[in-house]
Amino acid sequence: MNSGITRGKALLIGLGLFAIGGAGYWGFQAAGLEGFSAGIAAQLLLVAIVVVWTGSYLLRVVTGNMTYMEQRRRYRSAYDSATDEELQQRFEALSPEEQEQLLQELGQNPEPPTP
Repeated sequence: MNSGITRGKALLIGLGLFAIGGAGYWGFQAAGLEGFSAGIAAQLLLVAIVVVWTGSYLLRVVTGNMTYMEQRRRYRSAYDSATDEELQQRFEALSPEEQEQLLQELGQNPEPPTP
């Protein structure tokens, strides 16, 4: 099953990015960078993460591999299958004369009835 990003997951990811920014700032300061330099390095790290994340999203949009699209394809396939089966059963329940009449109304050549 495909695990997509829900609103809750997106909020947690955003909170995680915020935490990474703070940890990055303190990490860069601990590595010896001064105040502004540590802030710029932490911002650069966050911007890189967001650009990669956005790029992966755009790639999924272009390829049509998004959660909604996959779900829609599955539902449509299941709906078409169920509808086709139901229509076939209804058609087979008709008498041969009714089948022939229906096929003529649809403009298709009826198959000769099998004895």
